[in-house]
Formats: sequence, structure tokens, C-alpha cells
Amino acid sequence: MKDLITDFTSGVRLIQLLEIIGNEPLGRYNPNPRLNVQKAENINTALAFIKHRGILLHNIGAGDIIEGNLKLILGLLWILILRFTISEINEEGLSAKEGLLLWCQRKTAGYPGVNIKDFSSSWTDGLAFCALMDRHRPDLIDFDELDKSNHKKNVSLAFKLAAEEVGIPQLLDVEDICDVKSPDERSVMTYVAYWFHAFSALDKIETAGRRLEKFVDVTSSALTMQHNFEKRMKVLIQSIKKTQESWAKSEFSGTYSDAKLQSSRFSEYKKTTKREWITEKSELASLLGNIRTKLATYGLREYVPPEGLRLQDLEQIWRELISAEATRSRAINNTMRQIKEKLRKNFADTANELSLSLDTVSLKISDLEGELEKQLEGITILSDQLKPLDRMLADLKKLDDQCLEANVEENDYTVYSLNELEYELGLAKQSVVKKLAFIENQIVARSMTNLTPIQLEEFESVFRFFDKGQRNSLQESEFSGALASLGLVYSEEEMHQVFVVASGGNSRVSFEEFIKFMVEVTEDQQTAEQVYQSFFDIANGKPYVTELDLQNSLIPDSMIDELKNSMPLAKGANESEEEGVSLDYVTYMSQLTGVNGHK
Repeated sequence: MKDLITDFTSGVRLIQLLEIIGNEPLGRYNPNPRLNVQKAENINTALAFIKHRGILLHNIGAGDIIEGNLKLILGLLWILILRFTISEINEEGLSAKEGLLLWCQRKTAGYPGVNIKDFSSSWTDGLAFCALMDRHRPDLIDFDELDKSNHKKNVSLAFKLAAEEVGIPQLLDVEDICDVKSPDERSVMTYVAYWFHAFSALDKIETAGRRLEKFVDVTSSALTMQHNFEKRMKVLIQSIKKTQESWAKSEFSGTYSDAKLQSSRFSEYKKTTKREWITEKSELASLLGNIRTKLATYGLREYVPPEGLRLQDLEQIWRELISAEATRSRAINNTMRQIKEKLRKNFADTANELSLSLDTVSLKISDLEGELEKQLEGITILSDQLKPLDRMLADLKKLDDQCLEANVEENDYTVYSLNELEYELGLAKQSVVKKLAFIENQIVARSMTNLTPIQLEEFESVFRFFDKGQRNSLQESEFSGALASLGLVYSEEEMHQVFVVASGGNSRVSFEEFIKFMVEVTEDQQTAEQVYQSFFDIANGKPYVTELDLQNSLIPDSMIDELKNSMPLAKGANESEEEGVSLDYVTYMSQLTGVNGHK
């Protein structure tokens, strides 16, 4: 051994150490492991042996030793020291640390200056070591001649005599004891245990007492182990039978989620509960072997477990468990396959029916002909026929979700998917809405005799373009855009007033209201208001109109001359040679019609 961190990683030296201190072989192992899995097998063999010897291990596994976790390796070594070097120390019914401490106290009782209370500070002056040496080998040391104040000299003397005369290996240095306030307890305890083993052989009476005590302890321990074996065997057998009974009573609800849940629970059982049972089964076999070995070692009668708690009884129950596992696994797998197949068929039936219904609606739309009123009646009926298809699509969505949950990707019973049918239903709805709006608008257009076909086509085209929601009506912003595209531009306040009038106070303008509005603003009625608005538009908002404004509006020159002769000149207007005279159309219209533009 050279390095505690690396020399144990293969598990070989750990096994060899245990064979030496345990005085028994550990069985076959890999002497030259190269792979981590081989190293782990060696280490697990060693750890199993330690547990076999009744030693409890916590928080250490093969991976910790392979990774060279020094803290855990030192902890493991201390456990081995405690078990194979210290645990057999007994004194007046006490064991291990307490027994060793009591032995030290009894052996040094009466020595002046020696007061052993622990395995740390009580040893720093070296007197305790010297007292033990004087107690057992007075021929080697004279306690009364020691210099009680020279701690290092006392410790050094005791260590030297122990190593050279008694054969106790010097596990500690003088500095480990004298140069620290509190020496390491485990180190001192381990070293003192060697003194115990070396000197206890000198006292035959103490040895006989320990043998008798150990015999009693063995017999008591063997009985405890037997009771523990029977108790654990009963619990294991009952747990196995209870699980098998629950499987036999288990039923499937018919849903994939339930089957998946039962499958997950079965997998979890194999990862946890069954592995615990396998470990317990192995440990029970090991425990029974330990009981028999312990009884045979001391010549005691062999232990035979009662009927029903024997290892062969457990093996029979275990074979039944394996058979029950196979039955359970087949039941779960068959149920999941049946549910998947049923999901495929249900999805296909619904998808095929929905596709057929959509094809029927599309065909009926294309077959609409005849009078507009008859077509309107037909398209209304088709619109009602689309409503059940929404429910059918919702059912298909649920089936699709169930298929996704069950990982059903292929389906030989249909060529349709949820996405394409959802898309086709949306198209069918749009077709019905567009057809309905077209027919209604055609009926409205038919009644508008004041519009030319070209005007009607233009207005209808603009309306459809700005009807973004395809609701056959326009909201205020859409209405404003439509008018602007037709050359009718209003201020924001004017636009709102126009919208209120056109919609009749509602939130949207229907196609019929839009056409009526366009008739009103485009029809040439020659009203006073319309004439005044014309002057206002030509003047570009000014309260007078110039000769140049009239010329730009392409009014004939003869008519401009007539207006110049009949209209009053505008007061305060800046006249220029380029623009010509400025005419007061506000006063002119007021005199002729009574219309006042300022109102």
C-alpha cells in the first residue's frame, strides 16, 4: 500500500485486506480489473463481505472508492478498525470504546497523576502509556522514577518499549500526542487497542472471562439473528403475496391513460420494490449462512427455520412471483395495443364522416343557381348544416389528443388528419359566408337603379376589399378607408359624423347602407347644399373663389363670364393678375338660396 486514494480503486487490495483481517476467503474476484464495472464488482464483493460480518455501512458505495473519495475511504477503514481491532474488546459487559476505556482505567488505577477520561487529552503527558507498561511489564520500566513534567520523554519511552520489547507497532509519532492539545481520538483508540490485545493475553483469568462473556454473547446473538431471520422472512413473503393478489384483482378502465398509469406503476415496482426484495432475499440467505456458521463455530446445534420460512419456501414463492409478473406484463401490453387500435378506428370513422360532410357542402354551394331569393334560402340552409360539423371537429380534436397521448402516429383507416380537416372546414365556412354576402349584396345592388353597372361594380369591389373580417359590414376605420379610396376624404370629426349617419347610429355599416350612402353622395341632385359644397371644394376651403379656381375646375369660359357678372366681388381678398378676380360665393349662395355655408 502506497496511496489510500488510488490503491483501493480496483477493489483487489480491499478484498485482500478483508481476507487477512477477517481470516476467511471472499470467493472469486477479478485480479486485474481494467473497466470500472469490473472494479465496481470487486468493491461490491468486499462491501458485501463487510455487511455479511454484521457491519452496517452508510453513505458509501463502489463509485465513491473508484473516484478516490478520501473522506469516505478513511471512514470505511475506521469502521474496519473498529470492527476487527476494537469491537471484540469487552470489559464488565461493555464493548468497543467503552470497554477499552474501562480496561485502561482499571489497569492504571492507583498510579499517581494518571486520570484516563478519554482517548485524547488524557494521554498527552505520556504517564498513561507508562502506567500500562509498568502494570504489565514492570521489568521494563520504573514508573516512580519518571520525570512527570517531561511529556515527550515519557511518551517516547513508552512507544519505544512497546515496539521493541512487546512487539506493538508504533502507529503514532511522539508529536501526534505531545504537540497538540487534543490528540486524534480514533488514532489513540486504535493504538491503545494494540496495547490491549498485547497485554490481555498475559492475563488468563481475564481471557477466560472474556471467552465466557463472548460465548454468552454469541448464543444471545445467534438467537437474535434467528428471530430477525424469521421476522424478515415473514414480511418478505407476505409482501410478495399481497402484490400478486393486487395484480389479480386489478382491472383496466379502457382508457390509454389508465393503462399507461398501470404500466408506469409496474415499471416502478420492478425498479424499486422488486430490487428491494431481491436484496432482502440475498441478505436473508446470507443471514441464514451467518447463523449456521456462528453456531457451527461454537459447536452449537444447527438452526433449521420453521416450515414456510425456509429458503426453499421463499424460492417457490419467488418462482410464482416471476410467473405473475409475466402475466401482468402481457395484460398491460395487450390492453395498450387494443386501446391504440380502437383509437385509430374511432379517429378514422369521425375523420371520414367529417370529410364526406364537407364535400357535400362544397358541392351544394357550387350547385346554387336560379333566383337570388331561392339561392339565399339555399345558402342559409347550408350555413345551418355547418354547425354540427364544429361539434364533429371538436370530437376529432379529442380523439387526436388521445392518439398523441398513446403515441399513435400511423393510421391505415383514413387518409385525413385533424389539421387538413380543420383547414377544409374553415374554407367551407368562408365559402358559405362569402356566398351569403354575395347573394345579399346582389339583392341590394339590384334595387339600386340610380347607379350605373360600372359604379355598382366599383362600390361593391371597394366594400369587399375593406371588409377584412368578411362580415359583410364595415367598422368606422374600414368605412373611412373605403371612402378615401373612392376620393371622399373627410376630417376625423367629419368622418365620425358621416359614419354615424351612414350606419344609422350602429357600430358597423352594412353593404346596403354603404351603397345607399354612395348613391346619396354621387347622385347629381343639384340641391343648394350640393352647389354650395361644390363652390367650397373648388375654392379649396376659402370663403371666396378666384377666376383661376374656376378655370382649374374645367368650367367653360362662357359660364365663368356669367358667374363674374352675377356674383359679388369678395371684400378684402388679395387679387393678382394671375388669379384674376375674387368672387364672394358665400354671399352669392345666401342671396339666391338662403344657404349659409357658415352654418
